Amino acid sequence: MNRIRIAWLIVFSLLSIVYWISLAPIELTFEPWALRKSLLYYSGIIAIGMMSVGMILAMRLQSIESLLGGLDKHYRLHKWLGISAVIAAVVHWLVKLEPKWLAKHGFVPPDTFKTPEGVVGFFDRADPFSAIRGFAKDLGEWTIYALIVLALFALWRKLPYRQFFKTHRLMAIIYLLLAFHSVVLFSKLGWQSPIGWLMVALLAAGVIGAIVSLIGKTGYRHQHEATLTRVQEHVQDNMIEVHAKVDASWPGHEPGQFAFLMFSHQEGAHPFSISSAWDSESRDISFHIKRLGDFTKTLPTNLTLGQVVGVQGPYGRFEFEPQNADQIWIAGGVGLTPFLARLQSLPEVSQPNLIHFYLCVRDEHTEVVDQINALCQAKGVQFTTVVSDKHKPLTGARIRQENPHWQKCHVWFCGPTGLGASVREDLKHHGLAGKQFHQELFEMR
Repeated sequence: MNRIRIAWLIVFSLLSIVYWISLAPIELTFEPWALRKSLLYYSGIIAIGMMSVGMILAMRLQSIESLLGGLDKHYRLHKWLGISAVIAAVVHWLVKLEPKWLAKHGFVPPDTFKTPEGVVGFFDRADPFSAIRGFAKDLGEWTIYALIVLALFALWRKLPYRQFFKTHRLMAIIYLLLAFHSVVLFSKLGWQSPIGWLMVALLAAGVIGAIVSLIGKTGYRHQHEATLTRVQEHVQDNMIEVHAKVDASWPGHEPGQFAFLMFSHQEGAHPFSISSAWDSESRDISFHIKRLGDFTKTLPTNLTLGQVVGVQGPYGRFEFEPQNADQIWIAGGVGLTPFLARLQSLPEVSQPNLIHFYLCVRDEHTEVVDQINALCQAKGVQFTTVVSDKHKPLTGARIRQENPHWQKCHVWFCGPTGLGASVREDLKHHGLAGKQFHQELFEMR
């Protein structure tokens, strides 16, 4: 989470500092006309700047993923940049309309927000797009309304993934319209300035990202094909186990990584953790998919052996490092999949380091849980099940009590966000270094 906060702060600070140092001294006053103009352009630049960075992130560039520590954090940053952009766009809209409303209803004199005659500043350059300036303003206003609607759709958790996938792609069109609005309106400020140079770079990269999204080339360098070889239902675990043989272009994967699977173009690509260790001879990869929604519930009837599916990846940095350190693993629900892959990759000898695996489940005797238990016994991993109907919820206090050397351990967590936050805060409060707690933020919306 620290990387996400730091990255967001860097984007916000860079846009803010570069903008304010570009203004003329007369526009850095608290005169109503100067304050309105500076805030109007500032809020607009924050909005389109953050949307631009969001569009760059949407391309799923591996270099940025590595920098942020995984695609899960990459998408979390994308989400918060989007929310911040919407808030800034609403502020921009209000700053534009509110002064007119105040003057119209007699709360302030009509010329309160009018630039005094003879004042020439950063905002008062020749306008090369004066002929279409009015059109660009109207377009920007209506596009902001559409942006708000699409943002609400994106945040609505009950919206089916296929609908989210379709509506969210419209964000690329919204961005292109707002980029046009920004270019026309920003031209009056002038591009030969620090903020002008920065906006040229961001808008150019953002437009490329939007076009890549619209033509369906997101992550195209990591797209592969695979043939389904086995589909097995685990009724007790409420899971579907899917095996596929990937083509020769698949580079291999590390335990803890995930991939986007596309079973049909209509449904779009869904992210799932890879639950198998990599074997270059069999080229088999597996996924344990929780039956949570309409799409996953119908997978067994919709999939056929021999079917070719799209696989994009591998992504993620849930890498169980440092591997020579004692570790505590915590999994809840479908969060068991990265640990299942890691268990398969461990050598069948006593581990040089201690590993204690806590698995939070509803039933301690299912096919998948028994498989994990057998793997833990073979690999020398201490295994503890926390059964929801029999035991109290797992807490940091219990982990500290049952692991005497917990302060030296690296904790790897994948499961419900609330449980992860509770355990993390308890351990950090009692002395665990923040860099020793690793959590998969496996939420792509």
